[in-house]
Amino acid sequence: MIWDSALIKKYNLSGPRYTSYPTAPQFDTGISKISLIDKMLRESQAPLSLYFHIPFCAHLCYYCACNKVVTKQYEKGIEYVELLGEEMRLRSLMLDQARKVTQLHFGGGTPTFLTEELIRQLFHDIKQHFSLINDGTQDYSIEIDPREISRSKLKLLMDMGINRISIGVQDFDPKVQKAIHRVQSLEMVAELVSYAREMQIKSINFDLIYGLPYQSLESFKETLKHVVKLSPDRISLFNYAHLPERFSAQKRILDESLPTPNIKLDLLKMSTEYLIDAGYEFIGMDHFAKPLDSLTIAQKEGSLQRNFQGYTTHSGTDLVAFGVSAISDLQGTYIQNHVDIDQYRISIEKGQLAINKGYISNQDDRIRHHVIMTLISSFRLDFEEVEEKYRIQFREYFQEEINQLTPMIEDGMLWIEQSNEQTTLAVTERGRLLIRCICMVFDKYLNSNIKYSKVI
Repeated sequence: MIWDSALIKKYNLSGPRYTSYPTAPQFDTGISKISLIDKMLRESQAPLSLYFHIPFCAHLCYYCACNKVVTKQYEKGIEYVELLGEEMRLRSLMLDQARKVTQLHFGGGTPTFLTEELIRQLFHDIKQHFSLINDGTQDYSIEIDPREISRSKLKLLMDMGINRISIGVQDFDPKVQKAIHRVQSLEMVAELVSYAREMQIKSINFDLIYGLPYQSLESFKETLKHVVKLSPDRISLFNYAHLPERFSAQKRILDESLPTPNIKLDLLKMSTEYLIDAGYEFIGMDHFAKPLDSLTIAQKEGSLQRNFQGYTTHSGTDLVAFGVSAISDLQGTYIQNHVDIDQYRISIEKGQLAINKGYISNQDDRIRHHVIMTLISSFRLDFEEVEEKYRIQFREYFQEEINQLTPMIEDGMLWIEQSNEQTTLAVTERGRLLIRCICMVFDKYLNSNIKYSKVI
C-alpha cells in the first residue's frame, strides 16, 4: 500500500462502510413483515452464521456509538437471556436444525457482561435449537472488555467452543483512557492475552481507535509498540467519528481535545506504516492481519467476504441475528430487530418476532452487492465473472459508473485492463485506503443527506 497524501485529502469523503448493500438507511419500517417471514421460510441448505447482540455495559465509554444499555445491575442479563432463548425458539421453527453453524459471534455492548451461569444457559439454548460444531473448523468469536472478564469466564467461553476473541484496547495512554472513560492498564490486557494463549485460543484481535482526545503521534506510537509486542493475530484500526449530535455520550468529549484533521491523517499514516513494517498485511479499510492468518489467505485466494461482522472467510452462509437491533442477512433479505430494548422485549413476550424493519433485494441490488463486496474484499473485479453470473453486459449496465471512475483512473486510484478477452478493474496500491470511495460509485442509493463517517 502506498500513502498518497494529496490523493487522500482529495477523496476523504463521507460514506458507508458497506457491511451490507443496500446499506441500513434503505431498510424500511413499512415493509410487510409477512414478506420478510416468507423469506425466512425458504428452503436452504447453506450453513448458518449466528450473531447475538448483548447490549449491556457496566461502564459508559464516551466514544461509543453502539446500541447499548449502561447498568451495573448484572441481574438484567437474566431476563435478556430468557428473551434470546424464546427468540431462538421462534426462529428455529423456520430453519432446518441440521444446518451447521460455521460462524458464531457475540457483540455488544459488552457480551462478557453476562455471568458464567448465564453464559452456560445461553449456550444451552443455542445448542438446543442449532447445530454447533466443535471440530476446530468453527469460527466462534466474542468481543471482550478486559475489565469484564476473568480467567474462569474465559475458560468457560473456550469450553463452549469460542476460539476467537476480540479485545477492546482503543489506546494504552492513560490520559486518553481517562478522557474517553475507559481506564484499563497495559498489564490487564497483557494478562488477558497471556491467559488466552495459555488456553490455546485460535485467534486474538485488538480493536484500536485513532482520532481520540489527546492522541499524538508520539503517544499512539507507544500504544502501537505495546500492541506489536503483544502480537495479536488481527488488528482493527478504526477512525473515531465525533458525532455528539447523534450519540449523547460523545458530548462529554471536548472538541478542543480532539486531534486536528491533519493530525488524524498523520496518525493513520504512521499507524499503517508501523503495522506493515511490523509484518502485518493490510486487508482493507481498517483491518490488518498476519501473513498466515485466514483473512490474509482468503484475500489472496479471492474468497474473502464482508458482512455485518466485518471481513469474514465464511462465504455462502445465512446470517441469522438475535437480540435488540440485530440484523439478519438471508442472501439479500435484511431483517432488523427493534433497536429499543423495551419494544424488543414486548414483541418476544407476545410470542412474536421482534422485527422492526427490513429490505428485500431486487436483481439490481444483487448485482451491485456483488460488485461492491468483491471490490472491498479483493481490490479487483473481473467483468466477465459478473456478466456470466448475472447475464448482463458489464460495460453497458454500468456505463455511467465507468464514466464516473474516469477521474479516479486519472488520479491513479485504479485501472481497467483488458487482455485475452478478460477485463479487470483493479485498485492500485495508492487507492486501497480509499476503497469506500470507489465502491460509492456503484451505490445507487447513496444519499448525501445522511451523516456517514469519513472514509479516512
